[in-house]
Amino acid sequence: MSDRMISRRAVMLGGAGALALGRSTSDAWAQSGLAGRTIKIIYPFAAGSTGDAIARIVSEPLSRLVSASIIVENRTGAGGRIGAQAVVNSAPDGTTLLLATLPLISLYQHSYDRVGYDSFVDFQPISQVALFDVALVTGPQTKINTIQELIDWCKKNPTLANYGSPGAGGIGHLVALMFAQSAKLDLKHISYRGPSLAVNDVVAGQIPFASVPSGDCIALHKAGAVRMVAVSGKQRLALVPDVPTLIETGIPIDGSAWYAMYAPAKTPATIVNALSLAIKEVLSMTSVRERLEGLALVPTGTSPEELDRIGHAGSDLWGPIVKLSGFKPDQ
Repeated sequence: MSDRMISRRAVMLGGAGALALGRSTSDAWAQSGLAGRTIKIIYPFAAGSTGDAIARIVSEPLSRLVSASIIVENRTGAGGRIGAQAVVNSAPDGTTLLLATLPLISLYQHSYDRVGYDSFVDFQPISQVALFDVALVTGPQTKINTIQELIDWCKKNPTLANYGSPGAGGIGHLVALMFAQSAKLDLKHISYRGPSLAVNDVVAGQIPFASVPSGDCIALHKAGAVRMVAVSGKQRLALVPDVPTLIETGIPIDGSAWYAMYAPAKTPATIVNALSLAIKEVLSMTSVRERLEGLALVPTGTSPEELDRIGHAGSDLWGPIVKLSGFKPDQ
């Protein structure tokens, strides 16, 4: 079963189990020792991005549910690895958590010789939070409206054929690499500290296009400030039904990904269980689901065991793709 299939099953199970969650969450939290403490969620990319919004959307009701103060900290750099390393080095007591993207857990071990941590040893899975797709987005100066027009433009303007993503070796970078290989393009990658920074440069005309989480450009696409020419999932997004998938355009790429919550390794099971149940309950709230869906996300919520399987499945899927892409850390 694929990670995406497991996640969608978790969505269906979430609704069925919502009535039982309240009491079990309360009981588990009482045993965790976290009530009244301050919990820090580190999101290792810049503020203003979809992932940053997820952290803040989830932390508000989570704080009320568990009677604990929750703060969100953006600790950027090295494609998210600096923030991830900060969590690895934190006390395993449930007060420092990581909102990770798929690359931090399942990709970077294949992309870099020295990541700084072992995804499956140094982190304790808590719960998957949401699924997302990557979008290829162009700026108004290029007047590019379709994938074919983007391909033609890059071939006609090889010295200007640059693109941005939220970090070398990440999902956005690899989707763009696979796109370039499929279209036989020679593109130069520019790494940013977050997707919103890359999109801002697309709007300003500093780069012709970017490969970023779809939620970071939908509002600008609808406003006409940028053009989403394709998304990486198997299906079109309900929020932008006019945007085709890469598969529909003839580019054989399915680049769906996810956000998930992790704690440092050796965090006690009582704490991990309490956090997992609380996050799943928050994700079952209608108001939270609507806000996340408004960012082109699919809210999920899983057990720690399910997230561990999802992380390994992502590694098994993307490892060969990274190898075939020819990615080198200095790109």
